[in-house]
Amino acid sequence: MSDYKQLSRSVKGLTVLVTGAASGMGRATARVFATEGANVAATDYDEQGALAVAKEIAASGGTAKAWKLDVADGGEIKRVVNDVATHFGGLDVVVNNAGISVRVAIDDEAYEDAWAKGIAVMLTAHPRIIRAALPYLRKSKSPRIVNIASTEALGATALHSPYSAAKGGVASLTRSLAVELGREGITVNCICPGPIRTGMTAAIPDEHKTIFAKRLLR
Repeated sequence: MSDYKQLSRSVKGLTVLVTGAASGMGRATARVFATEGANVAATDYDEQGALAVAKEIAASGGTAKAWKLDVADGGEIKRVVNDVATHFGGLDVVVNNAGISVRVAIDDEAYEDAWAKGIAVMLTAHPRIIRAALPYLRKSKSPRIVNIASTEALGATALHSPYSAAKGGVASLTRSLAVELGREGITVNCICPGPIRTGMTAAIPDEHKTIFAKRLLR
């Protein structure tokens, strides 16, 4: 039998970087990791929101620190990832969660700007963060990368083509990197959440959320 790496399901003592941690799924993810004993780097474009999450975690007995991070800024990504690793003494897990709502018609004059912003935040940011984190992940005993896509990567909703394209790209990126980095013991997984009640989806009627969910179960 060939050698294999013994994997642990515990995240206690590991350092986890979560993007888009100020609200919604990012906030919930940061809090869950902290509850399980991980050191959490809560990053978000909304600096005050990230600080609030870090304070919530600390108040509950967890360990967290907040960083302002615009994931559309490649230079800022490198700086923050390095700061996180320096502060906590390493980096073990990356959760690429940051996202924005992009709703625009294909023939809208603002389409190209919406496309550029959507792809920058929800797709290009992922490999940038992974590339910045790789030197630290390669030193970790439990390196993990989790990319948050969407059921929009599997189906589609009218007027959301930049969003759907970005999320479809995340799913494909994950498959490719899982093959490329798996041989080093770095797991790369993708999660495709369905309709979830967050600030981003607040404007979507509940009946439409139900339709989206049922559509993808057929």
